[in-house]
Amino acid sequence: MLEILLGDDVDDTGRYLAEVIYGANDGIVTTFAVVSGVAGAALNPGIVLVLGAANLFADGFSMGMSNYLSRRSEMDYQATVEGGSDGPADGGKSPASTAFVTFLAFVVAGWAPLMPYILALEPAFTISIVVTGIAFFLVGASRSLVTGRSWYWNGGEMFVVGMAAATVAYVVGDLLKGLA
Repeated sequence: MLEILLGDDVDDTGRYLAEVIYGANDGIVTTFAVVSGVAGAALNPGIVLVLGAANLFADGFSMGMSNYLSRRSEMDYQATVEGGSDGPADGGKSPASTAFVTFLAFVVAGWAPLMPYILALEPAFTISIVVTGIAFFLVGASRSLVTGRSWYWNGGEMFVVGMAAATVAYVVGDLLKGLA
């Protein structure tokens, strides 16, 4: 599995980086959005587990399939423009493998915000914020393994973007809490 993500040799290292980062980041963001929205609306914390698990698998599947369709379209376009050749722009990544990597990264990383609820840790939302922030930072920092940017810059960038999205979800939940 690691060979699929990182490639078989040095020249292939990071070949699925876009899918891993995209899937992991969105898995964390959308799952924490559920957690934040439920907390903002002051709903029963048990709802987090139901909505969080449903989100993980449904949205992860949707992202994987969207990646599949996107990759398929890219390959069809290249074949049309280049007269049937897969050419160097193809990169040798099949639509099925990009879909699988996106789905897997989404689901694996997306569990992070739910862990305090699964383990019944208190205060669950506060601990979820911390775990989510750490997950954002670690996923972002891992980009430095295949990019020229520093680990702390990559980690900080992903932390800020992810936590901003989580803040939006919390505020929306807080604003709409009277509807539940």
